[in-house]
Amino acid sequence: MQERLQKILSQAGIASRRESETIIAAGRVAVNGVVVTELGTKADTDTDTITVDGKPITVAEKRVYLLLYKPVGYMTTMKDPEGRPIVSDLLKGIQERVYPVGRLDYNTEGLLLLTNDGAFANMLMHPSHEVDKGYLVRVSGHVSPAQIQKLAEGVKLEDGMTAPAKVLPVSESDNNSWISITIHEGRYRQVRRMCEAVGLNVVRLKRSRYDFLEIGDMKPGEFRHLTSEEVAKLKRKTVPGGTGRGPRKTGVVARRKTAPRR
Repeated sequence: MQERLQKILSQAGIASRRESETIIAAGRVAVNGVVVTELGTKADTDTDTITVDGKPITVAEKRVYLLLYKPVGYMTTMKDPEGRPIVSDLLKGIQERVYPVGRLDYNTEGLLLLTNDGAFANMLMHPSHEVDKGYLVRVSGHVSPAQIQKLAEGVKLEDGMTAPAKVLPVSESDNNSWISITIHEGRYRQVRRMCEAVGLNVVRLKRSRYDFLEIGDMKPGEFRHLTSEEVAKLKRKTVPGGTGRGPRKTGVVARRKTAPRR
């Protein structure tokens, strides 16, 4: 089936569609030995030989990149021996077999990425890439400045000290408080264990952000495809020469914000 060259290049992992247009316009792409610079040009990966800078490209199975709002009560696995609901049950209409990028525990809700691109998932989960993950946490009672400071500086868990985190108070009432915590590690139940280590009881935990991706106004159980630009941006962050970040700092800011919707 014929498709636009920029879409083919994007599916092959060469670049985003927008970046692929620049590559085509620069005369770096050839179809069956003929250089193509017109952006509307189409080709068929089954019958045509497509090269970029003289090197043939290959398009494997369709790559799928999804952002899911995982509800409480779903396992972040592909099957559960206890028969509990799993996140793939929510992906109606998705034919490809996709896998979660990292995990959210059974009682945690929020942003979860899924894909069938194993190399992409492994890059994002590798500790060296330090992808920021933001959480909204509702805890019982009041949160003291000292507890926020401890969370921000790092707390000692059974598997070692946690790295510095960005911690902000969000709101509080007579019975509970909301705080936001941003971490870049991926330890098992890390945010819950951090809160428990400083004497806080977690009532609700929601991952609201993964790097630059945000859950926004999505509702539990909803999902969407990542755009090619979003995928390309994530990939740039996990390869040499990508957009690196400088030294991390703790963030303790005593500023109140509007409480999240419950």
